[in-house]
Amino acid sequence: MKYTRIYADAKGESHLQDVELDMKPADHASTMSALIAAKGVIFRDTRSGEYLIDWHNAPRRQFVVNLAGEVEIEVSDGEVRRFGPGSILLAEDLTGKGHISRGIGTGMRHTLFIPLADAK
Repeated sequence: MKYTRIYADAKGESHLQDVELDMKPADHASTMSALIAAKGVIFRDTRSGEYLIDWHNAPRRQFVVNLAGEVEIEVSDGEVRRFGPGSILLAEDLTGKGHISRGIGTGMRHTLFIPLADAK
């Protein structure tokens, strides 16, 4: 299993990085990652066609899990990617130039935000 990380380098440029989770054998014909401590869960519905947030930083370290709908993320190094249902993003570009978020399509985007335990 993997997720995509948004982060800022030492010069403030934001980048996307694919991260492969280390999965260990578990019960019931499955594998599991190590526990990642979180503070809670935030549910969010967004009207995709009206959603555009210009350059901004993540408000805290958090996983963003897309349940329905799509978002396009642009980082300052010029890379642009779309994230649809089932995608997992770790937003941790708390400083630097940040990223742009654009809703794709006309439907609702349903998202879970999972702030990490070390997030403010």
